[in-house]
Amino acid sequence: MLAGCFTAIVTPFKNNTVDYEGLGKLSEFQIKNGITGILAVGTTGESPALSWDEHNRVIEMVAEKSKDKCICIAGAGSNNTKESLDGTKHAVAVGADAVLLVDPYYNGPSSLEIRREYIAPVAEAAPDIEIIPYVIPGRTGAQLLPEDLAILNQTYKNVNTVKEATANLENMRSTRKCCGPDFTIFSGDDGMTFEMMLDPQIKAAGVISVASNVAPGPITEMVRLLEQGEEQDAQKLLTALEPLFGLVTVKTMEKTPYGEVVCRARNPLGFKTLMSILGMPSGGCRQPLGKMTRNGLETVLSAARKVQADNPEILKPVAEFFNVDIEECLNNPSSWDGLFYEEY
Repeated sequence: MLAGCFTAIVTPFKNNTVDYEGLGKLSEFQIKNGITGILAVGTTGESPALSWDEHNRVIEMVAEKSKDKCICIAGAGSNNTKESLDGTKHAVAVGADAVLLVDPYYNGPSSLEIRREYIAPVAEAAPDIEIIPYVIPGRTGAQLLPEDLAILNQTYKNVNTVKEATANLENMRSTRKCCGPDFTIFSGDDGMTFEMMLDPQIKAAGVISVASNVAPGPITEMVRLLEQGEEQDAQKLLTALEPLFGLVTVKTMEKTPYGEVVCRARNPLGFKTLMSILGMPSGGCRQPLGKMTRNGLETVLSAARKVQADNPEILKPVAEFFNVDIEECLNNPSSWDGLFYEEY
């Protein structure tokens, strides 16, 4: 059974091209800080905006860096089963330990179709690699239901895990009830990991994390403490990390000539902005993702400053590995020059 903390690693860019050298450094940072595994080219890795050539090369690099050091999960999800079959074949060839299959987006198959026409063909074609369905209806407009997940689990020995990002505790409890005690449920939402691991009707085994891009050690330790039943110490880490968890989606109210609007900066924009501020390989996001608003940038800075003021040990590994001064990064405007829109 898989368990622990896995980082959904960002894909860094330079001049809108993949920064493979930077990706290597980010992978080394994760491994040095004790991460259980790395997910390459998930949503956080901007999979919809990469070509399949780029996609495959990112997986090759992460698999190479991870070999004999941590687990490598390869994103192979698509809304086209043939693409997922090809992506999974490539992941197997380069030594990935598992593949992640996000529910097919936009074309909106039913749960029955997701099971029969998407997960099942991949699981059958790649019996020696773990197949991890990724259920996130808020992004995909589709959802593999617990009942169909259980049928897959009974039919294919390599479908033993799910990344659960429905934000629906009852759905998670239904997954546990349908799939049984030996099935692995991973949190797909940093902010829900604590609750999901403690809930006796869910019993999550860990998290596929966004925030661990900047705090791999502390989040891995929080998961370890929860696994060992050390809830009080885990709670202290949760409190220290919560400002970062709030950056997965940054919501702000923005003024336009026609009234106020809600602006949502979706993952990975908040964390890539923070990583750029902290001097980590990141670059901007690929269009159509863009930049933070000024209000959004202030939200990112406020969260990071709180973490640094209250628990400086959280970001200390970033300072040491990337040779940066965290205080300087968070308080010198030159560190965030060009990272936000000057006006809405």
